[in-house]
Amino acid sequence: MTDSQNNNTLTAIVLAGERCSTDPLREFHGAACKALIKIDGQPMIHRVLDALTSSSQIADIWLSGPQQTSVDADDRLSRGLANGEITWRSPEATPSTSAFRVMSEIPVNRKCLLTTADHPLLDAEIIDTFCRESLATGADVVVGMAPYPLVHASFPMMKKTVLRFQDGEFCNCNLFAFLTPEGRKIADFWRKIENQRKKPIILIGLLGWWSVLRYRFGMLSRDEALARLSKKLGLKLKAVTLPYGHAAVDVDSISDFTLVEQKLATANS
Repeated sequence: MTDSQNNNTLTAIVLAGERCSTDPLREFHGAACKALIKIDGQPMIHRVLDALTSSSQIADIWLSGPQQTSVDADDRLSRGLANGEITWRSPEATPSTSAFRVMSEIPVNRKCLLTTADHPLLDAEIIDTFCRESLATGADVVVGMAPYPLVHASFPMMKKTVLRFQDGEFCNCNLFAFLTPEGRKIADFWRKIENQRKKPIILIGLLGWWSVLRYRFGMLSRDEALARLSKKLGLKLKAVTLPYGHAAVDVDSISDFTLVEQKLATANS
């Protein structure tokens, strides 16, 4: 890989482990792992890999999970490992520890894109937009967000965690860019908060009660929240707003699965 590629492309990390030992969605489909559940006839993780390999911003792909038995049983994954298309590591106990382990093996000069295997509507346009805009921020870590009105317009029946700031309502897109060696240290912070990821008020509480009050009364802007968190962590955090409602859609439940499959079936008809 050339120095130019090092500066302008990212290493993609896909988290494909199991968050819990029991998963109603996985059990409903009788699947060995969540990542291999088929949606509109194709395993979710295959869709994510297709999006990453089609992106002009991605140089290489690492998988954390699924388990070895699931990889061996899937032709696409086992073939990708054999031909060097992907690098695989067994998952750790939690997403944050999985991410931390993989990033510790990737050269520190490499910029990393982190996403998840349950992101079946991810596409190359979303990835390219997020990566280009993230690189332009000069930040250590960048998080992708989509305006909630766009998400609601695309999936009005889907339940989403919404961050309600003074300057708008946003949903997380499961897209994170780690652009500096210092930025990778945020994995330690992530370990402390990942179980609270769907409770915005608890996350805002990490910034102090004044921030909680401002958030409660609609007085806390997204930039202010990120600036306060940046100061707390000693890092520069930024957000990229993505103009795609489907960028914030992951499949966490049977109802999510049904809505996404209906959307894909309609698009393909």
